[in-house]
Amino acid sequence: MPTKKKPQVTTGPAAPARRRELLDIAAAVFAEQGYNATTVRRIADNSGMLAGSLYYYFDSKDAMLEEILRTFLDELWDQYDTVLGAGLGPGETFQALVTESFRAIDRHRAAVAIYQNEAKQLIAQERRFAFLEVSQLKFEKTWLSTLERGVAVGEFRADLDTRVTYRFVRDTVWVAASWYRPSGRYSPEQIARQYLSMVLDGIAVRT
Repeated sequence: MPTKKKPQVTTGPAAPARRRELLDIAAAVFAEQGYNATTVRRIADNSGMLAGSLYYYFDSKDAMLEEILRTFLDELWDQYDTVLGAGLGPGETFQALVTESFRAIDRHRAAVAIYQNEAKQLIAQERRFAFLEVSQLKFEKTWLSTLERGVAVGEFRADLDTRVTYRFVRDTVWVAASWYRPSGRYSPEQIARQYLSMVLDGIAVRT
């Protein structure tokens, strides 16, 4: 019996756009149902295609999730690195990092929700997701060093517990993925300004 050939991956100008569309659909399903509870068939159904047809574009469900999370984190770190390389003071750096975080939620809301809900389990169960732990450690170092520099130069309160503040900022910023909608009333920049107006009154030096 002749061996059945694997269908060829779709190519041409439409292929990258369709691939991106499929990743967006998969991200929404992962965020809503949870990664382990999501089947390839469910993603295919939401995409209006047969389950086997997804393999024209992706090797596996894991490969889809990895690309979703790497795309989100790569873009986030491109923006963070631009902020960190701009030579800003700690207060301005803090504000810019918060703003870029809300912009990332605007661009990748589903990916942020997956990252928040699934990262710990993914790191434990799949070696291919070890990059998530690397990003978490880099994230912590970035925020702590900004806060510590602010205390050192007198922009933030001397009695500020930088580690507690970092955890508060981390959790209160990224949890916005659970309620923020890109088509909503406020832009990510407006949300960031509202957030900063509340937080900075708590960590800025009182005059």
